Order: sequence, then C-alpha cells, then structure tokens
Amino acid sequence: MSAIDKGVPRIGASLKNHALETKSASDNLETKSGPAAHEVRDALDEFLGAFEDFKDANDERLGQIERKLSADVVTDEKVERINRALDRQKKTVDELALSFARPEIGGSDTRQRLDPAKREHKRAFDTYVRKGETHELRSLEAKALAAQSDPDGGYLVPAETERMIDRVVSEASPIRAIAGVRQIGAASYKKPFATSGFASGWVGETEGRVQTDGAQLSEIEFPAMELYAMPAATSTLLDDSAVNIDQWLAEEVQTAFAEQEGAAFVTGDGIRRPRGFLSYDKVADASWSHGKLGYIATGNAGAFPASNPSDILIDLIYAVKAGYRANARFVMNRSTQSAIRKFKDIDGNYLWQPGIAAGAPPTLLNYPITESEDMPSMTTDATALAFGDFKRGYLIVDRLGVRVLRDPYSSKPYVLFYTTKRVGGGVQNFEALKLLKFGTA
Repeated sequence: MSAIDKGVPRIGASLKNHALETKSASDNLETKSGPAAHEVRDALDEFLGAFEDFKDANDERLGQIERKLSADVVTDEKVERINRALDRQKKTVDELALSFARPEIGGSDTRQRLDPAKREHKRAFDTYVRKGETHELRSLEAKALAAQSDPDGGYLVPAETERMIDRVVSEASPIRAIAGVRQIGAASYKKPFATSGFASGWVGETEGRVQTDGAQLSEIEFPAMELYAMPAATSTLLDDSAVNIDQWLAEEVQTAFAEQEGAAFVTGDGIRRPRGFLSYDKVADASWSHGKLGYIATGNAGAFPASNPSDILIDLIYAVKAGYRANARFVMNRSTQSAIRKFKDIDGNYLWQPGIAAGAPPTLLNYPITESEDMPSMTTDATALAFGDFKRGYLIVDRLGVRVLRDPYSSKPYVLFYTTKRVGGGVQNFEALKLLKFGTA
C-alpha cells in the first residue's frame, strides 16, 4: 500500500465539492465591479477547465501504460501540451489577480489622509523628480534628521511610495511572500540563538540541587545589501501633470527588484546580496546538524523513484517536525510541478490540485505550493524541491528607506532615476526547512 494512504488525508472528498467551490469563487468575483473582475473570473474558469482536460488526457496515458506497458507518443505529447498550457494559464490568472488587487496610490483620497508634514514631503519629492529642484527636499529631510538622506546618494521617497514598492515587490517575489520579514534601521540585524539549552533534571523533594550550567549562546547576522534599479523617463512624461509620479516609479522598479530578490533568496551567495537557502551546506537528514539543511534523496538520479514516486514526498513532509508542518509549504519551479501534477493516489485522485480562487496557490497533499523559477530543475543531485515553514525558517531584513537619485546627464535626452533599497536575508531556523535531492545519496 502506498504511504499516501497511510500518512496523509485523502483528497477525494474535497473533489466532490469542486464544482460548488468553483462557483463560489466565481460568485466572489461577481461582487467586484468592472471588466477586470470578469477577466479574472473567465481566466480562472478557463484554467480549471484546462485541468479537467489534463486529467482526462493523463488518465488515458496511464491506461495505455497499464494495458501495453507504454503510452502512445501522441498521448504523451498531448499530456505535455496541456501541461504547458496549464502553466501558462495559471500565470495569467495570477497576474490578473495581482493587478486587480493592486491599489492606486497618490489619488486625492490618499492626499487627504496625509498629515501636513508628509504632504509637504510628497510635494517636494514630486518637484525633485519632475524638475530636479532639491533645495526644498533637502531642507525638509534636514529638519527630519534623516540620516539616510544624502544629496550624493539620493533622497528618501515618500512613505506612501515606499509602502507601494514594498507591497508590489512582496506580491511579485515568491520567497518574500512566504518568508519572515523584519524591518531594521541599522546596517545589519543580529539574532542570538542558543547552541545548548540550560541543564535540567529530576530531583526529590528533600534532595540537594546541583548547580546547573547556563545556556551557550551564539548569534547569526543578516547584513542589508544594496539593491538598485535605474528606470528612465522622458521630459514629456515628467512634464505631464496627469502622470502619477509615485505610481510610475513604483511600477518601474518593481520587476527589477522582485527578480533580483527572488534569485538571491534562493541561490544568493551572501556576497553583496542576501544568502539564499540553497547556498547553505546540505547533509542527509539522518546526519543533520545546526547550520546545515537536511535533505531526503529520491534514490534516482535526476528523477523521482521509478515505483511509487509520490511516496518520497511523504518522507519529505514527515522529515519536518510537527511544529513546523502546520504552516509548511512546497517550493519548486514550473518543470518540477509539471512532473508532480501527474501523480495520483491509490484511489485515482490527483495529488496536485489547482487553487479554486483567483490568486490562491495550488496544493500538493493538502499543502500549498509556491512556484519559484529560481529553484533548480530535476537534474542529477539537484535539490529541486523544498518543504517547510518558510516564515520561521527564512528571514528577510529590510532597511527602512528607499532612495532616489535623479540623473539628467548620463543618458540624454532621458532622465535616469537611480533607485536603491537595502535588503538582506538568510536561514534563521535550520530545522524548519528540508530539501528533496534528486540523486542516489
């Protein structure tokens, strides 16, 4: 019997309510107005329909394998074609849901809510970006004792613009969306941890107490590294008063920041960038020790086990302690997810299930999946799949303040805006994360 049937709740019952849940998700979108809501709903319905087509095609493939020990080439190609279409449709749904949920900033309502000091800073920053006038902005930041403000390094963006950038990057950067995040005002964040606990033991009521040893403490440090983007604008755009400068800047830097962060949080080496969780030493989980990430090997180079391939996922889940499993999730790239999408349990239920609401992640064995294209693919000895509580396992530190330096000289007739923020990151709890290694040992 497969370990799926012994260790994880079956998902067949949830499938019975699939149509009802899908209708409910669509009804939720109906309550929102405008053509965007209909676009999101239609894309979600198309995605769920494509998954039904995928299941039918894959069932046909599995039936051919059972009858003839191999599947027809045409059937294999059909399954892979629908699989790729599912990935594209899921990306479309996520992008539509993200843009639909994104708020406008800088409108009249926002301005009315700002206190006079913030409103004055916002107006001075707008003047600096559009015309390059610095005296008013420099005076305001000097009054506020903004230590991070520096005419040679740029000026701090308004708080509302910074929040907009952070929110958009959080939604677009897969690891930031699931990790622990802490804001700091210094150059680095230091976190103490105990390498050994206080001594303890049992004692009788009248027996003497021996002196116990204190805990041995150490610390890990997360320095904030500088991340930059350099959007360009034309003079016409800057002169157009109808253009919301705050929103333009946030939208211009979001993709660059999210892509750079996403790669660093997974594979970064810690040199001038955050340290990614895959850059730490890895050991077989049976030999795990603090400072290293434990892994489970599939026993098959570059692939899942040949028989009962999904059982290794159960082993990975239960390699994580119970206290971390409650908020755990899988992290993998698109190609790994495509392979897992074909797995079924002994009752014929698919282990991978789509999110039935716009923006909701798919699930595997009832745990959500985060798709990160910076994760490696299933090659020999690659740790292509991670599982655990990333909020407790991986920490991102953001130094307060996003700076902008206006440069009208380097690329005439365009005006460049050198935009920087400071970000750090690394593993803070090595017990909370486990990896699946596609190798023999």
